[in-house]
Amino acid sequence: MSVTYVIVGGGLAAAKGAEALRAEGFGGRVVLVGRETHLPYERPPLSKGYLQGKSEREKIFTHDRAWYDEHDVELRLGTEVTALDTAAHTVTLGDGETLAYDKLLLATGAVPRELDVPGAEHVHYLRTVDDSEALRKVFGASSRVAIVGAGWIGLETAAAARAAGAEVTVVETAQAPLLGVLGPEIAAVFTDVHRANGVEFRFGAQVTEVTESGLTLSDGVQVEADAVVAGIGAVPEVGLARAAGLAVANGVKVGPDLRTSDPDVFAAGDIADADHPFYGRSIRVEHWANALNQPGVAARAMLGKDVAYDNLPYFYTDQFDLGMEYVGHIAPDASPEVVVRGDLATREFIAFWLVDGKVTAAMNVNIWDVTDATKALIRSGRVVDKARLADPAVPLDQI
Repeated sequence: MSVTYVIVGGGLAAAKGAEALRAEGFGGRVVLVGRETHLPYERPPLSKGYLQGKSEREKIFTHDRAWYDEHDVELRLGTEVTALDTAAHTVTLGDGETLAYDKLLLATGAVPRELDVPGAEHVHYLRTVDDSEALRKVFGASSRVAIVGAGWIGLETAAAARAAGAEVTVVETAQAPLLGVLGPEIAAVFTDVHRANGVEFRFGAQVTEVTESGLTLSDGVQVEADAVVAGIGAVPEVGLARAAGLAVANGVKVGPDLRTSDPDVFAAGDIADADHPFYGRSIRVEHWANALNQPGVAARAMLGKDVAYDNLPYFYTDQFDLGMEYVGHIAPDASPEVVVRGDLATREFIAFWLVDGKVTAAMNVNIWDVTDATKALIRSGRVVDKARLADPAVPLDQI
């Protein structure tokens, strides 16, 4: 009897899971079930080059259709999985069909957190390629755009709206963008680059209503806008897993091998709340690198191999003339010290976050080819000399 592995999800993690299964020599049936009608695609371009019209649509797709045919991967696109029965080893599809599996990979990703105020039905969000294409048209037709939220998506969307020629106002409840992630000193860099490019900020502001003419804030201020975009975070799509009785916390709980509380179900990407061998705790990261790299580990584990995912979290952003890479992870209860190597004013620097004198995360801004060195510093787990760390004349591998 043929062995069937089912992948639930239509993004990068799902596509890489199918790719890894075939690369590892799995010869059974592979079925990829995705809610969207599009081929699986990568999401970072949706808020960067593709949103700005700088990259072609074909480049966002992980594989073309011919690849799936050549590797005998069945695509069930435009199809919702409505139920998972781990006891029966089946998934139920939106049309009522039941599909049996031997092993299953959940890669359902996340959905945007919605703004919960009167008039929120007029708000735009950015998650899918259709969202990105719709926003590109909105930006081109709008003279004023309001962005709610100054996180990564909010800032990248603001940059795209400015590139399209719109006046942009970003509304943020904190006193700086990304304040909780970066701290005040580095957050100021992102404030400055956006202000230098004509973005207006309203910090410490709460949206109370979305109107036809823009936003109403809690202090009564009216922000005039032809279009409103919310980028206030994302929520992992764990409904299917929870209903099936899988362990769920800050996502679907998985071990280092990305196996869930059911031995035949695995999870990867945005939904995976994974035990991380290096950090010694569970981590869920909504970054492209996880969707790219976790499925290979999950696939090998599905095939019975002894594996563990221990990659350091990594992500990148491009905003105006600022390009950045970030590696590492800071525990929510940590109080890190920031050490800067380079010049914040010229936006060419590396920032290091230290906990107990050890580098736990690093960000390089407009400086390239240093991530291997910063990863090595983090993995070393040693207390560093802060003066040498801040000195550009000292090679990173000699800290």
